[in-house]
Amino acid sequence: MARKGFTRSFKPLEIVTEQGLEALHRGTLEVLWKVGVRIEHEGALKILEKNGCKVDRGSNRVHFPPGLVEESLRKCPSTFPLKARDPKDDLMVGGNTTYFAPFPGGKTVDLDTWEPRVPTRKENYDGVRILDALSTVDWLLSYTPYFGFEGVPPAMVMLESFAGKVRNSTRFQREGFFNDSEIFTTQMAQAVGTETYQSIVPAPPLTYYRDAIEAALRNAEAGFPTKVGDGGIYGGTTPATIAGAQITNNAEIIAPIVLLQIVKPGMRIIASNFNFPQNMRTGSPAFGDIAVSLHTVIFNQIWRRYGLPTATLATISSSKEPDFQCGYEKAISALVFAISGGNKVALHGCINGELTFHPVQAILDDDVAGMIGRFLEGVEVNDETLAIDLIEEVGPIPGYFLNKEHTRKWWKLEQFVPKAADRLTYPEWTKVGRKNCLDYAKERVEEILATHKPTPLTSSQEEAIERILEDARKYYKDRGLISEEEMAAYRKSMASPNYPYE
Repeated sequence: MARKGFTRSFKPLEIVTEQGLEALHRGTLEVLWKVGVRIEHEGALKILEKNGCKVDRGSNRVHFPPGLVEESLRKCPSTFPLKARDPKDDLMVGGNTTYFAPFPGGKTVDLDTWEPRVPTRKENYDGVRILDALSTVDWLLSYTPYFGFEGVPPAMVMLESFAGKVRNSTRFQREGFFNDSEIFTTQMAQAVGTETYQSIVPAPPLTYYRDAIEAALRNAEAGFPTKVGDGGIYGGTTPATIAGAQITNNAEIIAPIVLLQIVKPGMRIIASNFNFPQNMRTGSPAFGDIAVSLHTVIFNQIWRRYGLPTATLATISSSKEPDFQCGYEKAISALVFAISGGNKVALHGCINGELTFHPVQAILDDDVAGMIGRFLEGVEVNDETLAIDLIEEVGPIPGYFLNKEHTRKWWKLEQFVPKAADRLTYPEWTKVGRKNCLDYAKERVEEILATHKPTPLTSSQEEAIERILEDARKYYKDRGLISEEEMAAYRKSMASPNYPYE
């Protein structure tokens, strides 16, 4: 039995006319053919040239014929399964289903000062355990919850993150690529009987370097699905206009799709949105800007036309702590993506862009995801919910509905009851110590850590994970990517009698 996510019961939000959508599509085809996409991978250039693309060897720029582009998009499945470590966590991506995921951060934060710091191994593992306990978390991203932890060299952070997730959760995982890390994450996934989907990203504008293309080809060879995304900044690495940004966005996603559908026709692919306007005062991305939501709706419209499932990582905030700004910036962008037909939303836990994450924020976001999910399910209209007979039975005052069986059944189905929000009356609130949502979220974190026990790996799976990690350590040390000093500190961090969990 796969995870069900939330099923949207109404027509998705659309803001672009059919004529506008056609203009975006035609513009995308024109850019792919006339401008092209730079691809720094000799093997990919040969494959694309052999299959009808025009390749400029001087600039490594590939020009994609419109017919080949449209044929490649048609080969992509619109819905497909993703295999998790436990079958109950399998996913069926596409259609009207929306799934939620956490969004990682580079560091944790102090709950009193909100100063960032590097987490410990235990904090990293505890963060995964908390995410595993949340009902609205359906999948896990690479680097979740943190971009590494104390004692881990940079070359190993993605692999240690994968090991931490697979040891502490049975959810499906998305992985990235870094210095051939996909070799080892694929081996670990196969060792525990799960799939991953590789996240392939360009270097905007309109460029793919060798490592991204090599990771995509390795993923195709493994038979795993792939997420193709971007990271454009409106006015910086894309045009300042949302429509123009969508054109380069489309072109950057479609280029590797063509390659992958040539190599492996019918390969499972998710189109991903990760674009932000540039803050023209500071030069940084304007996380949380409403332009992100506008772009999201257009993105979902055109990729629904192309028939591919969609994901977003753009539901993050510029705020430095879990405050009002953090709440509204994340909630608005997540809601808009979901109601406009998006399939996978990264939301839980991140605070300041990709810089920080905390489990307390993940608890708050669990309520946000639950509320959005309840909205997606819509309103059921039938004889029972219309309740006309009941209304006739109760009549005007002094009649009331509180003591009716209909009320006892339906209030739990119609309402969403948050776990971390304060919904007490003022007298009740003062009586319990004037607790706010952060207080309740902290309490829930402690409760989960005290009671939730994720499904462990078998002893043979654990041995396989550690063996693959050791192979990776040697691989990177032999290539000079882990120094003697780094390896000594790394070994020291693994010397705990409770390794690998502390």
